[in-house]
Amino acid sequence: MATYVKRAFKYRFYPTDAQAAEPYRTFGCVRKVYNMALAARTEAWARQERLNYGATSAMLTAWKKTGELAYLNEVSSVPLQQTLRHLQVAFTNFFAKRSKYPRFKSRKKSRRSAEYTTSGFRFRGCRLTLAKMSEPLDIVWSRPLPEGAALSTVTVSQDAVGRWFVSLLVEDPTVKPLPTTDTAVGIDVGLTHLLTLSTGEKITNPRHEHRDRARLALAQRRLAKKAPGDGANRAKARRKVARIHARITDRRRDHLHRLTTQLVRDNQTLVIEDLRVRNLVRNRKLARAISDAAWSQFRSMLEYKAAWYGREVIVVDRFFPSTRLCSHCGGIAEKLPLNVREWTCGCGAVHDRDVNAAKNLLAAGLAVTACGAGVRPQRESSRTGRSARKQEAPRREP
Repeated sequence: MATYVKRAFKYRFYPTDAQAAEPYRTFGCVRKVYNMALAARTEAWARQERLNYGATSAMLTAWKKTGELAYLNEVSSVPLQQTLRHLQVAFTNFFAKRSKYPRFKSRKKSRRSAEYTTSGFRFRGCRLTLAKMSEPLDIVWSRPLPEGAALSTVTVSQDAVGRWFVSLLVEDPTVKPLPTTDTAVGIDVGLTHLLTLSTGEKITNPRHEHRDRARLALAQRRLAKKAPGDGANRAKARRKVARIHARITDRRRDHLHRLTTQLVRDNQTLVIEDLRVRNLVRNRKLARAISDAAWSQFRSMLEYKAAWYGREVIVVDRFFPSTRLCSHCGGIAEKLPLNVREWTCGCGAVHDRDVNAAKNLLAAGLAVTACGAGVRPQRESSRTGRSARKQEAPRREP
C-alpha cells in the first residue's frame, strides 16, 4: 500500500473587494466562536466539568439560532467547526502537559486565518473557489502542485502587511525515500557561523535581521511617534514595520529551506545537539542574535525532511561536552572561555572550537547508532557553579 506524505503548499493570491469581504467576516466569526467556546469550557472547568468538541459543536448550533449571533450563519460553517477542533487539540495538549492553557484570541494580535475542509471549497483545474464565493481566487501559482496530489485542506490567511495567502494541504505521492548512502555528518550550530560541519565546512550566518536593523529601528521610531488615535498615519507606519519583519522572515525561511534540503540529500545520518533555545535567549547580550539564527526552526525543518526522505537525525544530549572534549585523545579541557576559538589539548592536538564540537557530535551520534543507547549527560560540577549551556563567542551588536 502506497504511503503519501502530507505537505503544505503556500501561494499568494489577490482577492477582489467582494472576495476580500468574505474572509474578513469569516476571520471575525472564527475568532468569536473560538473565544466563546473557550469561555464555556473554562467555566465548565471551574465547575469540575469537561466539555469536548461534540458539546461545543452543539453549542455552536444553538448560538446560530439566537438573534444576537445570527450573523454566524452568513459565513461558511466549515471554518467555525474547524476552530472548535483546534480548540479541542489545544486542550488535549494542555491535559497532556505539552502546552499551556489555551488563551483567548485578540482582535488586533491574533493571526487572521480560516481553515476549510473538502466540503468548504471546490478545486477544479487549478481554480480554487471557497464556500460562499461565486468566483475562483486569483492565485499566483509560483510552483505547480505535485502530480496526483490529493487536496484535503485549504487555509486562507492574511499577514500583518496585508498580503493574502492560501495554504493547500495535499497528500504528495512524489515524496519518496532517497537512495541509502554511507555518509554521516555532525552539525554544530553557532552565531559567527550558522553551521559548522564535522567535515570542516563552515556555513556563514547571513544574519538577516542584522542587515535590516537600521531600517527597522527607523520605522519603529516613526511608529512610536504616532499617537494611538492617529488613524491612517499610524496604520501606515505599522504596516511599514510589519513589511520589514516579513522581509526578514521570508529570507530566513528560504535560506533554511535550501540549507536543510541540501544536508538531507547529501547525508544519511545527521547528528545535532539538543539545545534548549528558550533558555539560551535569556542571555540578553546574545538573545537577538540567537533568535535571528533560528536554531529551533532549523532543527524542525531538518527532522521532518529527514523523515520524508528516509534519513536519520540523531540528537545528542545538551550536557555532552562537545566543545571541551578532545576529538583526538578524548581528554576534556577544564576551562574554555568563550573568546577562545582555537585551543590545544595536552596531547598536542590543535582544535578549531566549532569543528571539534561537530566531530565529537558525530562520534557520539554514531555511538548511539552502534550501541542503541543515548549519550549520557555530563553536567558541570556543582562546586564550580557553572551551568552546561551552548557556548558562543560574545558579540557586540552595533
